[in-house]
Amino acid sequence: MLRHDGEAWLDILDFPYKDRAQKPRTTGLTMVIDKGLGLTDTRDLMELASDYVDHLKLTFGTSAFYNTRLLRQKIELVKSYGVHIFPGGTFLELALLQGRILQYLDRARDLGFTGVEISDGTINIDEETRYNTIKLARTYGFDLVISEVGKKDPRDQVSSIPLYEQVNRDLDAGSDVVIVEGRESGEGVVIYDNQGNILDDEVSAMVDHVQDTSRLLWEAPQKKQQQELIMQFGPNINLGNVQPQDVLALEALRVGLRGDTLRHYYLTLQGLEEPVRWPKTAQLQGGARGTND
Repeated sequence: MLRHDGEAWLDILDFPYKDRAQKPRTTGLTMVIDKGLGLTDTRDLMELASDYVDHLKLTFGTSAFYNTRLLRQKIELVKSYGVHIFPGGTFLELALLQGRILQYLDRARDLGFTGVEISDGTINIDEETRYNTIKLARTYGFDLVISEVGKKDPRDQVSSIPLYEQVNRDLDAGSDVVIVEGRESGEGVVIYDNQGNILDDEVSAMVDHVQDTSRLLWEAPQKKQQQELIMQFGPNINLGNVQPQDVLALEALRVGLRGDTLRHYYLTLQGLEEPVRWPKTAQLQGGARGTND
């Protein structure tokens, strides 16, 4: 397996932000949303960016449409790169709705998924059912048990308890990570308004009351959301619903190799009023040429 440690550049340059957690890690997780990558595209993603991907979610109920042989191949491919792979919570919600949760967990384990997601983004489930489903998933031996809080449709916000209380209950039940719903769009749901702007009061309420914020994973599909959360909480915040083509761009944000976070690093060094000057000890070498004009 190829390793991507930046060896082509890091012998001459340092990342502006050096405290980025490295794999295997429990903070700074990146969850990629997979809406139907084929084997070739999946392999390309893993070869290019597996060091920067922690979870791959076969979102919605898309894993139902894979040929079984192909699905097993894809799962094993992703696992071979040290990345967790699991089906979307909507699929599990259907299993609960139809009273087939045991069959669902049996099949997910048999197919080789490393994790499952428990959610109620579309259906309503009572607290006992939610708690028992998380506990049951633990007994199946999955490496990763994830739950998700928040409704996908704002009209369905019917929970009798604040979301942060649900997060704490899920953690107590055995969730490794709790996702804060952001949908694929990142608009009009939980911590985002209809334009995708972050609702600071909602974020603050979550952060102030959750027992272990390092186990929150914020779905943040838009670049401006990723940037704002990184600037507020640092490079090791857990982020999800990242598009496959955006993985490296997100990692650049995390370590200060994108204009927005590099600007912050630059300002902390010297401020905008001080331009970068040619170092007195620098000499032109290699293919660089001076002029005599």
